[in-house]
Amino acid sequence: MTDLAVSPSLLQPTPAAPVVTTRMRETAEAFEASFMAQMLKPMFEGLSTDGPFGGGEAEGTWRGFMIEAMAKQTVRAGGIGLADQVVAQMLKMQEQDQ
Repeated sequence: MTDLAVSPSLLQPTPAAPVVTTRMRETAEAFEASFMAQMLKPMFEGLSTDGPFGGGEAEGTWRGFMIEAMAKQTVRAGGIGLADQVVAQMLKMQEQDQ
């Protein structure tokens, strides 16, 4: 007959590996989009809205929404990798809490 001794290390629960949740990813992508919008904003500040193809007062009013949409689309297309870094930091923080 064989001895079925179990190692004590097998009986101790191992901490679960941190899991990237959908909410974490969405939060990271929202942060990246916000960052991108802030980086794009100065690019448009000096543009004139006058002229035959300018949007006039309305273009200036709605420019912020256009910049936000451009930033969100950039993130959807792969972004600049900031969301990946944010998720990695979230996972490190989750590991430290365990």
